[in-house]
Amino acid sequence: MATLSSTETRNGAARPTTALLWTGRVLNALPLLMLTMSAVFKLTHAPDFVAMWTGKLGWSEGSLTGIGLLELAVVAVHLVPRAALVGAVLITAYLGGAVAAHVRIGDAFAIPVVLGVLLWTGFALRDERVRALLLPRKP
Repeated sequence: MATLSSTETRNGAARPTTALLWTGRVLNALPLLMLTMSAVFKLTHAPDFVAMWTGKLGWSEGSLTGIGLLELAVVAVHLVPRAALVGAVLITAYLGGAVAAHVRIGDAFAIPVVLGVLLWTGFALRDERVRALLLPRKP
């Protein structure tokens, strides 16, 4: 039986409609691209980024490579379909650290929060199980 938000597969599991699936993919792609771009800046030690990282944020330049690799690793885990949920949780943890770093210096922290909201919204649109977990139905 079809609904506005999903259709059923042969085994009865809900599958998102094409519109929900693609909207979810686009919403998921935005934070993943931002995190990948941030990791590239960290791994290449871009001069402007290093200046901001060491000056404004107060981190050592030696931490750039490790944190950049961690950032790429959590994105890679999320891109593996069977591990997407674990990847989303790891990305959320990573973004929580980014929020904490910005709060510590009294800086705006909206960007990591928005990236997390986009990630989970996109993931919920793509996967009925995540949608059911995040938006439980009334009895």
